[in-house]
Amino acid sequence: MSSIGSKTYETVPPRRLAFIGLGVMGLPMAGHLARAGHQVTVYNRTPAKAQAWVTEFGGAAATTPQEAARDADIVYSCVGNDDDLRAVTTGADGAFSGMKPGAIFVDHTTASAEVARELHAAALARGLHFVDAPVSGGQAGAVNGLLTVMCGGDQPAFDTIKPVTLAFSRAVTLVGQSGAGQLAKMVNQVCIAGLIQGLSEGIAFGLKSGLDMKLVLEVIGKGAAQSWQLDNRGPTMVDDRFNFGFAVDWMRKDLGLCLDEARRNGAKLPVTALVDQFYADVQAMGGQRWDTSSLIKRLR
Repeated sequence: MSSIGSKTYETVPPRRLAFIGLGVMGLPMAGHLARAGHQVTVYNRTPAKAQAWVTEFGGAAATTPQEAARDADIVYSCVGNDDDLRAVTTGADGAFSGMKPGAIFVDHTTASAEVARELHAAALARGLHFVDAPVSGGQAGAVNGLLTVMCGGDQPAFDTIKPVTLAFSRAVTLVGQSGAGQLAKMVNQVCIAGLIQGLSEGIAFGLKSGLDMKLVLEVIGKGAAQSWQLDNRGPTMVDDRFNFGFAVDWMRKDLGLCLDEARRNGAKLPVTALVDQFYADVQAMGGQRWDTSSLIKRLR
């Protein structure tokens, strides 16, 4: 069975692509690019994962980011954090040293705006382009090719990568200059953190009150309280199920980025800071890999 869902792809001239990082997000994203007709070379720190991807989707596996990036028109990445991103771009055997002049590096890692600006400048110095392009939609969005992509960078590079990136996305938007994509993703995570805490409190309150909370969620989901989290995670929160979606460890990493940026720009994030500590409580309960909706576990 394929590890990606079915999707109808727009007709785009085939490109030579590379994809670095085949985790729960990167593997299906790279798969959609291959299914859309592009020639894809992949790299992953665990070679067996790259070979398994090639077995399923074709293309080729490389032994270094530099090798994967050679001759590619666009190099995509989805890795863990700032340090991982630096390692696969400007580190030993990094992609930047293998990319041809004018090639574009598109990074889907949720990372800092600072590293995005740093690598944008480093790319330009080498005659390359860099677009920070974090995503929203989780593993399900990656599998089904329905991610929302927030981009920061230069317009010409964005115009080139947009039609190709739509292979695994439903929306690809340039929100500003280098770093703006990462900042937009921070806004996304700040909003989600507060929303999940509110949903957790509402459900916990309703259960304590003896309400049929699935029925209540169905009712209030038709009004002003409606949200993706309510529709998709509310019922599973009632059932105490947290074995899918975006892990608590990852959310804490993202909220740390938000709080660091807020210290730099002077923004006040009191609720976000509080919810970050609530997620620390969930980690202490053993919920490091539970879905972020497990925030309700503190209240039950």
